Amino acid sequence: MKKGLSVAIVGATGAVGQEFLRLFEVRGFPVGSLKLLASERSVGKTSDFNGKSYPIELAEESAFEGVDVAFFSAGATRSRQLVPAALKAGALVVDNSSAYRTDPNIPLVVPEINADAVGPDNKLIAVPNCSAIILLMAVHSLRSLGEIDRLIVSTYQSASGGGAAMMRLLEDETRALVNGTEMPASPLNSRYAFNLFSHNTPIGEDGYNEEESKVVFESRKILSMPELKVNVTCIRVPVLRAHTESVTVEFKGEAPSVEAIREVLTRSPGVKVIDDRSSNRFPTPLDASGQGDVLVGRIRQDISNPNAICMLVSGDQLLKGAALNAVQIAETVLSRG
Repeated sequence: MKKGLSVAIVGATGAVGQEFLRLFEVRGFPVGSLKLLASERSVGKTSDFNGKSYPIELAEESAFEGVDVAFFSAGATRSRQLVPAALKAGALVVDNSSAYRTDPNIPLVVPEINADAVGPDNKLIAVPNCSAIILLMAVHSLRSLGEIDRLIVSTYQSASGGGAAMMRLLEDETRALVNGTEMPASPLNSRYAFNLFSHNTPIGEDGYNEEESKVVFESRKILSMPELKVNVTCIRVPVLRAHTESVTVEFKGEAPSVEAIREVLTRSPGVKVIDDRSSNRFPTPLDASGQGDVLVGRIRQDISNPNAICMLVSGDQLLKGAALNAVQIAETVLSRG
């Protein structure tokens, strides 16, 4: 891998942007020079990396001159505005927004699953939706045990999926309720603290919200299974960090044994099995928070369907669901020379 890269982060002050900085340090990503880019309201602030303080600069088209790798995590609108300029400047772009995920010409990549989707001419690579990544990390290796016909998924999504602002909102509302003080202003149409609600994205004509539709489309694209049946319900829960999902996997034919599934998952990179029935210990968002593995447990036969198995999955939305997956993509591409 090339050393001394010029690296830019767009959305550097956000929750995912801050995780990029931490990951660069712990993984030894070859940063030679660093540009931290954000909106006008953040210009003048600083962030620390490797013992040095870096100024936050304005994210604008001219900011990418000389940049080798640009990580975008500032939303789809900003990506559509600035990704073309980064590409024109010659950067490898890893985009964490939804801007390019549906483009058939742009690879949508989880390195453990479909790294081969990236060709030598691909300079723009999309990071999938966090819920889709966490789901597929648990599901994709099961294809070695039989043909998958259908996925039924319920998500329990943390505040981190809405970024640093939503995490602060959950904290502030919880504090206000516990202390009996005035509730903070909220952009949500429902109280967040001590509550759960349908994912706060627009509802389509089919009754599914945008988050649910993303999981359906992206699962099919990443697995190269355009006919895969997927039904998903996405719920926001009062957890600060890490998403959890209840997953039923239906096979075409009799489902593999629980033992076979545990064995395959134990050997899957980036997956950790926590499945201790005797002590009732299974994946939790607290266990998943702050580390890169996707946790899988509660593995059991579906007693209503001999062709299906059920499991519980938990993964850190800010890491494997976002920043870690993006850094792994860049590492994979750069390692090819």
